[in-house]
Amino acid sequence: MRIAAGVEYDGRRFHGWQTQGDERCVQDVVEAALARVADAPIRVSCAGRTDAGVHALAQVIHFDSPAQRPERAWVLGANTALPSDVNLLWAREVSDGFHARFSALSRSYRYLILDRSARSSLLAGRVTWIHRGLDAEAMRLAAEPLLGTHDFSSYRAIGCQAKHPVRTITHLTVRRLGEVIELRVTANAFLHHMVRNIAGVLIAIGRGDHEVGWAREVLELRDRTLGGFTAPPDGLYFERVEYPPEFGLPGEPRDYGISL
Repeated sequence: MRIAAGVEYDGRRFHGWQTQGDERCVQDVVEAALARVADAPIRVSCAGRTDAGVHALAQVIHFDSPAQRPERAWVLGANTALPSDVNLLWAREVSDGFHARFSALSRSYRYLILDRSARSSLLAGRVTWIHRGLDAEAMRLAAEPLLGTHDFSSYRAIGCQAKHPVRTITHLTVRRLGEVIELRVTANAFLHHMVRNIAGVLIAIGRGDHEVGWAREVLELRDRTLGGFTAPPDGLYFERVEYPPEFGLPGEPRDYGISL
């Protein structure tokens, strides 16, 4: 049987999602927990691999298992074996045609910036702290030209292994929530470090280091070396994945009772 599952994790003590030898990675602990439930080795595929320090509100995985277990048993059994910074949110039996990565229609990320003079002890590792006041309205205006289908070469990591740099951003908002500035972005797919590089450009504009039009200029240059700094991973959350409705999977994080 093929099972899809939602996974939530705090990325602070992980070296990213994907297995990397002796490093502590989310994939390893999830596979180990599911293997205990299945009483057999389990290998999972995810919707989007996250880097070290990046969190997930609703990562989606799938795996095949010869073991027949109720959906509730996968969740409860895995969570019993998982460390406190990772847990399964739900599990659904799906058809063999489902793939966590290739069946996805879109993916969404959220980036949180704490904009105040003093750092936060309670939010350390969960938000990116900028001690200089940011102009959220300038950041919002700067983000608008990034909507649509573009060559995002300037916004991807130099070592990005994607075959082509063209992606389509369908939703991109910047808003202030008290001392926090929230960036939310949805695209058909993302390049390596794409969201963090967008955040880095917008932060530089918010600080007044560049004019509003700089985000568009960076996009048109198609040269990562001219694209500003990569924002830290602390404030980045893999928020949700959208799939065709026939798979019957939860979509929005609010389906899980999550509020951030």
